[in-house]
Amino acid sequence: MPHGRLLRVISLAGATIIWEIAASVVNDPLFLPRFTEVIQTFYHVVASGDLLRDLFESLMHFGIGLGLGIVIAIPIGMMMGWSRTADNIIDPLVELVRPIPPIAWIPFAIIWLHLTHYAAGFIVFMGAVFPILINTYAGFRDTPQILIDSGKVLGCVRSRDLIKKIALPYALPSIATGVRIAMGVGWMCVVAAELFGVSNHGLGYKVWWYKDIHQMDGVLTYMLILGIVSLTIDRVFRYITDERLLKWKTGLVRNK
Repeated sequence: MPHGRLLRVISLAGATIIWEIAASVVNDPLFLPRFTEVIQTFYHVVASGDLLRDLFESLMHFGIGLGLGIVIAIPIGMMMGWSRTADNIIDPLVELVRPIPPIAWIPFAIIWLHLTHYAAGFIVFMGAVFPILINTYAGFRDTPQILIDSGKVLGCVRSRDLIKKIALPYALPSIATGVRIAMGVGWMCVVAAELFGVSNHGLGYKVWWYKDIHQMDGVLTYMLILGIVSLTIDRVFRYITDERLLKWKTGLVRNK
């Protein structure tokens, strides 16, 4: 086993042992359930089929919000980064809305979209859209002028060609970073988005449900599931971007 992987295994095993010992000392499952109790609850959730339904609901809410965020944020970020006029018009509106916590939009999500999956997706969208927009804007704004001038010399005289062949490829690493940050923020918003009862399933919904019936082993089980799913999504995204979309960039780093 590689040294780095061995250290990860030792770290996780050590944390698990400390958790079990601490729970044994506390001896109060409401305050801190044992790791073994959480494993038993996890097995029950999987065997009952609830986990698949909850995972499907949460991924649907996450997909709606993140997909809408990507579709809206990238074009707006491109306009702001490429055009000073667009930046001056849009930036004040963005900076006014951006600091508002996504959870503050729950009342309007209910009024506008009622208790539907789209209401939950809207909360995820409000958490995901701004990291993508800001990083897309930064990537386009920071495109070196020398690259733009070189493109013009080589025949890219139209803005459309300069964006497609110069600015967008240069900004892709920044856009990918924005999407990755948005995925993390959006996944955290799933818990809040499922709080107000858009359905009777969902990973976030079950956290609150187990809390209401004072079964903290269930709360911890779904918290760990949320973390594992988030880690899996992040690793898949990093593989796609680092090994496929931006392989030229990581290749340069590895060759140094």
